[in-house]
Amino acid sequence: MNARACLLILMLSFGLSAAHAQGFAGLGSDAEGFSIPAPGTPFDFPRDHGSHPDYRIEWWYVTATLTGEDGRDYGVQWTLFRSALAPTESAGLDSPQIWMGHAGLTTPDAHYVAERFARGGIGQAGVVATPFSAWIDEWTLEGPTLNQVNMRAQGTDFAYDLDLISDRPFVPQGADGYSVKSREGQASYYYSQPFYTVTGTLTLPDGPLRVTGNAWLDREWSSQPLSENQTGWDWFSLAFDDGDRLMGFLLRETDGTTYSSATWISADGTPEPFADGAFAATPLEQALVAGRQIPVRWQVTLPERGLDVTVTALNPQSWMATSFAYWEGPIRVEGTHTGRGYLEMTGYD
Repeated sequence: MNARACLLILMLSFGLSAAHAQGFAGLGSDAEGFSIPAPGTPFDFPRDHGSHPDYRIEWWYVTATLTGEDGRDYGVQWTLFRSALAPTESAGLDSPQIWMGHAGLTTPDAHYVAERFARGGIGQAGVVATPFSAWIDEWTLEGPTLNQVNMRAQGTDFAYDLDLISDRPFVPQGADGYSVKSREGQASYYYSQPFYTVTGTLTLPDGPLRVTGNAWLDREWSSQPLSENQTGWDWFSLAFDDGDRLMGFLLRETDGTTYSSATWISADGTPEPFADGAFAATPLEQALVAGRQIPVRWQVTLPERGLDVTVTALNPQSWMATSFAYWEGPIRVEGTHTGRGYLEMTGYD
């Protein structure tokens, strides 16, 4: 099956039209027949590192902030998405599971992007919990456990080969992993590993480059994560120099309001979730990116933790020109706290 056919199936499975696919609007709006997340459901590791075919959508999402041996900052993204046409699994081309992979590599003056599509049931893509392995074609995230993995991907003019390791626990987001996404109650199961240390090599047009740094994994699955009046999101993962971490997001609504959620993660991995309204992010500066105005500098606040910082894109042109286009790139953090992080923005038409 070629990529264009896979894309059509993927869009149909999401219930999207080409006109508004970029904004992810309506993502999972029809959950009929699929399982729905419920509060009070504990995670079961390592089983939950694997796929959940009875839920409609799912992803394994890694971002890394890196420093090269040349002293410059870099960023890397590795993402595997699963979408289901039906809440079942089967072998061969009858499988209702559709897979999509995104890879990105950001430098201060360039941004590289690649994309893959696959149909489930034929071995082209999938996830195994133990020993952990996630793959689509030749892109892999694999190791003895999800806390010790090698991550590889490549595109036409870039590649990376990185080792990620952490000795910290996986961190539940929201209420013990039940992450509410709207006032109407849509939710996902969501956990993170924000404490990877990273070593490895980037391959750029000028040749290989050794890098070190940190990485952040997000795992989510759901069947109806967004409300019909939500048009996109702004998602921040911040790694502070003192060892603490912050995940925060805004979901933008058609009436101009937002729904927010955040988790403060202490250096030992202890999470403190914050409900709607506690976390705020205000655009300070925009840039023309792919023909549209995109916020590339933000004020981010969480008063209950004394946080008031400015986050600035390493490269404002970090546009993921994929079938579902969005902005994703590394950021610098300055203010009451300092550090680095990643920012994802969708729905900017």
